[in-house]
Amino acid sequence: MAKTHLLYETMGLIRVVAMEPEGRATLEYEAKPEQCHSGGVVQGGFISGWIDAAMAHAALAKNGMEIVPMSLELKVSFFAPARPGKVIAEGWVERHGRRTGFYEGHLKDEHGTVLAKGTSTILLADKSRVEQAAKKARQE
Repeated sequence: MAKTHLLYETMGLIRVVAMEPEGRATLEYEAKPEQCHSGGVVQGGFISGWIDAAMAHAALAKNGMEIVPMSLELKVSFFAPARPGKVIAEGWVERHGRRTGFYEGHLKDEHGTVLAKGTSTILLADKSRVEQAAKKARQE
C-alpha cells in the first residue's frame, strides 16, 4: 500500500494480503488495546468494520476499481472475543449481480479460530457518480 489512508490507519490495517479477481480478499489488521473495552476485548464496531472492509475489497476485486461498494445491509455474528494482536479478515462474493452483490466474510485470529462471521448486501455504485455527489454535498 503506497499511501496510508487515515481510515486504514485508525482501523489498524497492516496490509491487504490478496484481492483475487473471482471476488475474494484477505486483509490483516493489528487489533490495538485502544480499540478494546472492558476485559481487553475488541469493541464490536471494529470487528464489523474489518469484516465489512474485507467484503468491500472482495467486491472491488470482482468488479474493478471504478465502483464504490456501498453496504445496503450488514449482519455480523460474534463467536469468540477478539483481543489485541493480529487478526485476519476475509471476504468473498456469494452471489454476483449487475448492480448488487451478496458477500460473506469472517474474522480469524492468527491461529485460524473464527471469531466472527458477516454477510452483506452491497450496492456496486459507479465511482464517478459517487464522487460527483460528494462534491455537490460539500458544495465544491
